[in-house]
Amino acid sequence: MKNKILFVDDDPNILMAYSRNLRKLYDVDTAPGGAEGLAKLAGNGSYPVVVSDLRMPGMDGIEFLSKVRLELPDTVRIMLTGNADLEAAIESVNKGNIFRFLVKPCDPDTMKGVLDAGIRQYNLITAEREILEKTLKGSIKMLTDVLSLVNPVAFGRASRVKSTVAQMAKYLKLENPWHYEVAAMLSQVGCVAVPSSVLEKRYLEKALSDDETQMMASHPGIAHDIITNIPRLEIIAEIIANQEKNFDESDFSKVGSSGKEITLGARLLKVALDLDTLESGGFTKTAAIAEMEEYSERYDPEMLKALKETIREQKKYVLKSVTVGELTTGMILGQNVVNRDGLLLITKGQEVSNVMRERLKNYAMTVGVEEPIEVQAPDHFWA
Repeated sequence: MKNKILFVDDDPNILMAYSRNLRKLYDVDTAPGGAEGLAKLAGNGSYPVVVSDLRMPGMDGIEFLSKVRLELPDTVRIMLTGNADLEAAIESVNKGNIFRFLVKPCDPDTMKGVLDAGIRQYNLITAEREILEKTLKGSIKMLTDVLSLVNPVAFGRASRVKSTVAQMAKYLKLENPWHYEVAAMLSQVGCVAVPSSVLEKRYLEKALSDDETQMMASHPGIAHDIITNIPRLEIIAEIIANQEKNFDESDFSKVGSSGKEITLGARLLKVALDLDTLESGGFTKTAAIAEMEEYSERYDPEMLKALKETIREQKKYVLKSVTVGELTTGMILGQNVVNRDGLLLITKGQEVSNVMRERLKNYAMTVGVEEPIEVQAPDHFWA
């Protein structure tokens, strides 16, 4: 399969020459200007390499390749310039991160050598990104899987909070929403060091001893130390480290940042976590919001407002009872799921996934599961 190369030039004769000389080696595509080139990039999939003339009417090569960099950062960018365009060439390096410069006219052999180098560079970039993404996804999955097995109470809390955080991030139109969702999902990883009995007391807002309070206070720091070693999760680790901080710093941590100095993700996570704590203690969502407003100084006002709005916009959910075999992906557990001996398997509030269904089926066939199970889903789900 040939690699796709896009040539952008306002001279149709030059574009025809590229196609004629290189079509046997590459999948050559052409565009007569910057706007047309961007349309090609948007509509025809990825191009490993884009070659653009510098001097073009309307949108010049510097502006065009700068936009390519924003839209397709992996695509390798090559600039064609005239002998007198040194200053413009320097500007294009600064603005467009150009891989190579070619001086017009450029013979086919030189062009081929540069294009092949560009394709190799593209393959290196995409291969490294793929490895990083797979490593990242694998690391996150490993941590959440461990948490679900070691401490289902903490895992259930993380799952519920992730759902709230995702809705808030969407309402706030935040960039890189995955940062906040992953932070929510990993927010309770440090609880592997906290006994389940202590977590249950904390989530039900029962009084904790001094030692238990210290255990709970330490789990964000433990999670931070675990996560900060994973590439590209440094931002996530910082969010998690500050997840319990009150906006006015009226908490157990009397030193450090407060207010807007606290990273945005931590301010978002704080309101979602406190909502979950109150709901776990028996509050309805409406009552929980009212309780949080009584202590509004603890929260970023923008985050508290976003929480209220996302809850108001939530669809009406219908509660029903089903068997393990009737569980369907997308349902929300309305109760804790336990085996016949009363051992907690999955906490309420989690969304049913394929993995969860298989796990419960296996338990049902061996030690048994208490059925029926209460679940909830939007009205249209039951239609």
